[in-house]
Amino acid sequence: MATRPDPILLTPGPLTTALGVKQRMLHDWGSRDTDFIGMTADVVRQINDIAGGGDTHACVPMQGSGTFVVEAMIGTLVPRNGHVLVCVNGEYGRRIVKICDILGRRRSTVETPEDQPTTADMVHDALAADGSITHVVLVHCETSTGILNPLEEIAKVVSSQGRSLLVDAMSSFAALPIDARKVRFDALVAASGKCLESVPGMGFAVVRKEALEPCAGNSHSLSLDLHDQHQYYLKTKQWRFTPPVQVVAALHEALRLFNDAGGQAARYRRYRDNCDALVRGLTRIGLVPFLKQGLQAPIIVTFHAPSDAKYDFNAFYGKVRERGYTLYPGKLTQVETFRVGCIGAIGAAEIQAAVDAMAATLKEMGVTQLAPARPDPGSRSRAAAPASSRNR
Repeated sequence: MATRPDPILLTPGPLTTALGVKQRMLHDWGSRDTDFIGMTADVVRQINDIAGGGDTHACVPMQGSGTFVVEAMIGTLVPRNGHVLVCVNGEYGRRIVKICDILGRRRSTVETPEDQPTTADMVHDALAADGSITHVVLVHCETSTGILNPLEEIAKVVSSQGRSLLVDAMSSFAALPIDARKVRFDALVAASGKCLESVPGMGFAVVRKEALEPCAGNSHSLSLDLHDQHQYYLKTKQWRFTPPVQVVAALHEALRLFNDAGGQAARYRRYRDNCDALVRGLTRIGLVPFLKQGLQAPIIVTFHAPSDAKYDFNAFYGKVRERGYTLYPGKLTQVETFRVGCIGAIGAAEIQAAVDAMAATLKEMGVTQLAPARPDPGSRSRAAAPASSRNR
C-alpha cells in the first residue's frame, strides 16, 4: 500500500523539516559516547554564536518543550524573593504569569490588547513606579497572534533602570536578529523545533554568565535548574540526565543547513518572503489579517475567520489537511481566528500552493462571505481592551 506523504506543517512548531534532519534521527548514540559529547559541544557553541554571546554568555541545553526552558529560566534566574514584571499581550505572556504564580514568584503585569505591542514607555513607567521589581520578562514574538514586541527598545529601558531582562525568544530566535553585544539581556530562551528548523524536544537558554553564577539554590526544581546543569556541563561536558540524543543529532544537522544557507539573515529573508506571499495571497481572496502589517512578525499570521455561516474551522482544517497542508487554530478568546505559519523548510512556492488549497477548500465549502463579522458594540474582546498594569 502506498504511503501517504507527510503534510506541510504551516504551524509554529513542530514544523516541516529537511530530509537530512529527519535522516539524522535514524541512528543511535550513547549519551556518554565521545561522538555525542562532541555533537553537544558543537550545538552549544553554535547557538551561543547565533546569539552573539561570545565569552560573556553561555548556552545551557535543556530537555523538553519550550515551556520547560521558560520555566527553568524564571525559576533559576529569579530568586525566591524577586519580583517579576511580565509583559502580556497574548497567550504566552499569560502562560509566564501562570508560571510565576505556580513558582511563588511575586509578579506584576503590564498588559496591552492582543493586537498592540508592549512599548518601552509602558515598561519604563512600570519600573519607575515600583522599585521592588527585579526582573522583566518579555515574549519577543507572541505566537498566539504573530505580533512582534520591540525587544531592543525595551532592553534599553530595562538596562537603564538597572533591572534584569529575561526574553522568551521561542518563535524569533535564529530568524530575527538578536545580538547580545547590542541587546543586553540576562537570559534568552528558545527551542529546537522552531526557527532552527529541527524537531521538538530540546530547549536552550543563552545566559549571561555574571547573571547565572549567583543563582545556585534559586531553582524550585532539580531537573529545571539551569545553574546546576551549566555547572555539571562545565565539569563533564555532559547532560545531567538522559539527553534526547536523536533530537540533538537532528539539531546538529539543522544548524549545518542553517549556516550553509546563509545564517540568520538568509532565514529572515525566506520567512519574510513566505509571509508576504501568504498575506498577499489570502487577502487577495478576501480573508483579513488580524494584525496591522507593521506589527506582523514573519513567523505566523493570524487571520479572522470568515463570517459566512457555512464556515467551520474543523471542517476547513480537515479539508485543507486532505490537500496536504496543516493549519493551526486561533488562540484568541473572543475573536474567531485561525493561524498559518511561515516557518519551516518551505519557501514561497509551498506557501502559494497552500493558499491555492485554502481557496479551493473555501469554494468547496460554499463559503462566500470571507470578511469577519462586525464586532458587537456591546462586547469587548481582549483585542480591544485597554492597556493595564496589575500586581499580585
